[in-house]
Amino acid sequence: RFLDESPATRHLLSGLGESRLLGVEELRRGVRLSAFSHVGRVDLVGIQVTIRPKLEGPSLLRLLRYAYGFRQLRLLASAEQGIDKFGFEDLLVAQLNAEVEEILSRGVHRAYRPRREQLKSPRGRIDVDGVARKGGSIGSSLPCRHHPRSEDTPLNRVVMAGLRLAAATTTDPLLARESRRNAAVLEQGVKPIRLDFAAIDRVERVINRLTEVYQPTIAIIRLLVEASGVTTDETGTVQRLSGFLFDMNRFFQALVGRFLADNLPACEIIEEYKLRGMMRYAAGFNPQNRHAPTPRPDFVIGEKGRPVAVVDAKYRDLWETSLPREMLYQLVVYAISRRDSPCSAIIYPTASPASREARIEVADVFAGRPIGQVSLRPLSLATLDSLINDPNPGSRARRREVARFLAFGE
Repeated sequence: RFLDESPATRHLLSGLGESRLLGVEELRRGVRLSAFSHVGRVDLVGIQVTIRPKLEGPSLLRLLRYAYGFRQLRLLASAEQGIDKFGFEDLLVAQLNAEVEEILSRGVHRAYRPRREQLKSPRGRIDVDGVARKGGSIGSSLPCRHHPRSEDTPLNRVVMAGLRLAAATTTDPLLARESRRNAAVLEQGVKPIRLDFAAIDRVERVINRLTEVYQPTIAIIRLLVEASGVTTDETGTVQRLSGFLFDMNRFFQALVGRFLADNLPACEIIEEYKLRGMMRYAAGFNPQNRHAPTPRPDFVIGEKGRPVAVVDAKYRDLWETSLPREMLYQLVVYAISRRDSPCSAIIYPTASPASREARIEVADVFAGRPIGQVSLRPLSLATLDSLINDPNPGSRARRREVARFLAFGE
């Protein structure tokens, strides 16, 4: 065997396959690996696997910033020199370091914290109840209630923990050193925490106009946490990876959603819209009282208060490879959910200059009539990169033209 037989290793391999992060198949003469839609690296008990994105580093970083709303901050000199050879995790860490440097230069967020203590120099309010509990006796200090400003806030705790995770994630020693240095600046007045999704959710809920500068930083930390684990069973148990695997489907969906929202001003873009009521159990025929299936397309596009298009976005080159059956069936379901205009579409990335829209007609073979249509619409990421970073005023019309094609077809 090429991989050890320990239960932990077998559990990890099973989880990677079931979560479609990485397919691992042991053969007589070696190990066969199958990449799906994730990029990054992972250590399979001595076998270092690296999956690189097709886009070059600078272009990928620009699209990453655009998709998630990260600022165009200047990277450190070491990061700028090596950006063309970075992996996806290194790009995220480089952006995180730049975001945190910006926060530190402005001054970290501080919050008022209630405190009761004995003070020789009274501050705030004298704690009269505390004096009464001592029988009115007063020594060299007084019990006081005051509210000093402290940088030991949940936001700063998550940022410090995220920097520690970033230092352990990146493969570039210079980026790791910068992450540790930034964390060391914070740890002087911030307590360490266990970083998990619950902690990130809590701080995201309390971000306001005073702390919105933290929003990109927290978004990057969430991406790092998501890519550092694998869900291994139906209970949602997360097992930590020795490495980093980022879902390019998530990135591509965020990229397409941002582009459509920016360039279809007359339309409303609703992400992951639930088609409630489309499917339901027949009355009296749900013996296990299960919830009805609820399809959820990536985007529903509305115009003048009504839905006009249902669109999915998948990081799979459907010009070079065929549309998988499960994707086709899903798109057919989306199409027939709209009786007035039974169509749906899938947007996919491609590098082929010959690519164009394809359409699959769905028919009722018994009645001999069409019942729907599925469109496959290509998107060149290189073209998109040049469009969104083109300062020429004339590029705005071209961006809107591309957005309307992605939403409504030729």
